[in-house]
Amino acid sequence: MNEAETRAELIDPALKAAGWGEVEGSGVQRERHCEISPGRLLGGGRRAEAEIADYILVHNNQRLAVIEAKRRDLESAEGVARA
Repeated sequence: MNEAETRAELIDPALKAAGWGEVEGSGVQRERHCEISPGRLLGGGRRAEAEIADYILVHNNQRLAVIEAKRRDLESAEGVARA
């Protein structure tokens, strides 16, 4: 199962079943809305590219959690550093 299938078949249904995006005040930001930092400082007024998460869980406009999706056949620790 690739990452897109993992999202569609496992993560999205689990988030919906848990009420994310269904309960008032809750929401799920996906990829293009998921900038989690402006990018680390490189010096000389420069920054690295912004980090983008697969999902960010939001409640009352407060970001609470980051979810990093990976292929199902990878170890769960594979996404920890990225998340």
